[in-house]
Amino acid sequence: MSSVSYRELTVQGLWKNNPGLVQILGMCPMMAISSSTINAMGLAMATMLTMTLSNGLSSALRHWVRPEVRLPVFVMVVASVVTVIELWMNAYFNTLYHVLGIFLPLIVTNCIVIARVEGFAARNPVLPSLYDGFIMGAGFGLVLVTLGFIRELLGSGTILANATQLFGPMAAHWTITVLPEQAHFLLAILPPGAFMALAVLIAIKQAFEQRQLRRRTVTASPNPAPVMAG
Repeated sequence: MSSVSYRELTVQGLWKNNPGLVQILGMCPMMAISSSTINAMGLAMATMLTMTLSNGLSSALRHWVRPEVRLPVFVMVVASVVTVIELWMNAYFNTLYHVLGIFLPLIVTNCIVIARVEGFAARNPVLPSLYDGFIMGAGFGLVLVTLGFIRELLGSGTILANATQLFGPMAAHWTITVLPEQAHFLLAILPPGAFMALAVLIAIKQAFEQRQLRRRTVTASPNPAPVMAG
């Protein structure tokens, strides 16, 4: 790739090729952790940092790694990055670290991370690779946080519950109660609710794209040529 369009990378990562809505990757942590907005924010932050740093390091090392051992080396790079992020979260976000549990170290095996490292960073310079990792991680994180917001709102009737886990004591009063306990839709915070919420998001995206496609088709269609009288 001789030249990289950052605008195209942004569109691909956030919309056209969004890892959560289009590639349907990282489903396991997405379904398990998105039961609340704060939990989703925590995993989204860890995943985005991992993808950004892993892409940058892998791109910097690509000229010194032989093709036959490239994938194992890149996995080791990802594992090292995840370990550092895990230790950092344990030190500064200890409660959230324990809530996320096994899903933090499992980022190493997340298909999104390996796919971008192998598919983009291994073939492009450092700066575009850093940006690709950041924007793909942001796209995944956006879906994850949206799911967390929807599921928490419907299932618990709140927004930003337990915000102190991520933002500290200043967020002690950030919790907003929207729905009374009688109106809670408990299925939303169970695994089936996660699949249903994700299906709705995918359906909305596809409906929007179909509408845009119809508009472009109507705009681009030429007017019929006039019939010449004989």
